[in-house]
Amino acid sequence: MEDSNVDEHESEHVLSYWFLAQVLAGLVLLTAVTVAVSYVDWGFLNVPISLFVASSKATLVLLFFMHIKYEGMVIKVSFISTMLFLAIMISFMFWDVAFR
Repeated sequence: MEDSNVDEHESEHVLSYWFLAQVLAGLVLLTAVTVAVSYVDWGFLNVPISLFVASSKATLVLLFFMHIKYEGMVIKVSFISTMLFLAIMISFMFWDVAFR
């Protein structure tokens, strides 16, 4: 009897293999973009472009493979606040390096 409850709960967040394959294809595509960007000299835009691509890949992994998209509001708010804090700390680092 308990096994049926477990099965219902586990199937609540299951994504189709086709959808996960599309997310994987997106990650592979973004990895190719990362490699392509590394061969082009964008000047001062190298770091922001690389960070944007890496952030996009991390977002896909977190939302779909780690199921953050399907979690409760507390988890989402704590994750977003952590990312905001990280962005502030990284911007302070860039600001410090720029004005040395």
